[in-house]
Amino acid sequence: MTKLANAVLLMTLLAGAAHAQTNAGEQKPDPNLPFTTTQVATLDLPWRIAFLPDGRMLITEKVGRVDLVTPQGAKTEVAGVPPAYYQGQNGMLGVFLSPHYATDHNVYLTYVEPGDYGGGLALGRAQLMLDGDKARLAGFQVLWRQMPRGKGGQAGAQIAFSPDGNYLFLAVGDRQRMTPAQDPNEPVGKILRLTLDGKPAPGNPWEGKTGAATIPLIDPPADTEKAKTAPVVSNYTFPGPNLTPAETWTSGHRTPYGLAFGPDGRLWEVEHGPRGGDELNLIERGKNYGWPLVSYGQNYNGVPIPSPDTRPDLAKPVIYWTPVIAPGNLMFYNGSAFPQWNGNALVSGLVTNAIVRITFDGKGGATAVQRWNVGVRVRDIEEAPDGSLWMLQDDDSGGLFHLTPK
Repeated sequence: MTKLANAVLLMTLLAGAAHAQTNAGEQKPDPNLPFTTTQVATLDLPWRIAFLPDGRMLITEKVGRVDLVTPQGAKTEVAGVPPAYYQGQNGMLGVFLSPHYATDHNVYLTYVEPGDYGGGLALGRAQLMLDGDKARLAGFQVLWRQMPRGKGGQAGAQIAFSPDGNYLFLAVGDRQRMTPAQDPNEPVGKILRLTLDGKPAPGNPWEGKTGAATIPLIDPPADTEKAKTAPVVSNYTFPGPNLTPAETWTSGHRTPYGLAFGPDGRLWEVEHGPRGGDELNLIERGKNYGWPLVSYGQNYNGVPIPSPDTRPDLAKPVIYWTPVIAPGNLMFYNGSAFPQWNGNALVSGLVTNAIVRITFDGKGGATAVQRWNVGVRVRDIEEAPDGSLWMLQDDDSGGLFHLTPK
């Protein structure tokens, strides 16, 4: 029995070592860029790219616009776009084609809706109507909204559609309020799993459960300690059942800007840490990813945060970055232009002006294998229908760049 127990213990330790947390923050950039970068257009704080089947792009600008852009750089503003609350990190954020776009021509938008006191993340859907070089959104409908609206950035706003095309996962940031990420009654700091119509999806961890009828609103506090006693600005009472628990897939997220399914069906997410501690997480049903209880970073003012190593009950990142890369997005490559990268992920880096390539072992492990400095803050990187890559620069005059193999 002792030999068997020792063998089990050894196997457990080896499994833990195989998925030990890796700090990739000190990774040096590879000086040899494997692609040529060509700027084709300039936009006003561009955020996300969604490719149409014909190779044209829908691109959001945080200031409140959505543009139809050709591969040659010709831009046309899309009509019928809802108003957005543009302030700091808030505004018009994500644009995503329906998984059934070929038949329904639907487009999903994520943006921060204006309110009487700040704004709140909203998920909306409309039909894209194309007429030559003109485009408009018809029948726009808000499917889900974060209430109450309030102050703070870090809305998250990324969508990943399930591989079967029946559900969507919506990343909702903590809006810099910290403690609500651990409150099951509040949607901030969560990844939600919804139907394509924005309703709680069947099979969620807390399916059928409703939350508190009234929830508090706080302003962004200075740090995670002050967040524990932050004064309540107001209380919000839901007009109907609070469906947040039934919508929730995971909790304890800070700034989930990247969310994507890998080719093996696993869901991965990248998020900003505070001062240090950016994360790549394997997203699994019902898990709590720790924010703001733990982090591999610390508060911006230097107030410490307990390490994830102190809380084995919370999910740890597979990779973390200290110092940070400030991830803008996460995508999995599957194209012909760079066939050697098929199945790899690319993560855009803001403060590092970088693109990071990540490989996966098929068992829940990942390795940051390369980093390239491209000289601009990279908000988004996406794959075109022809397998080439396109990149957005995070700037008031942000470039749209085409990346092709050398």
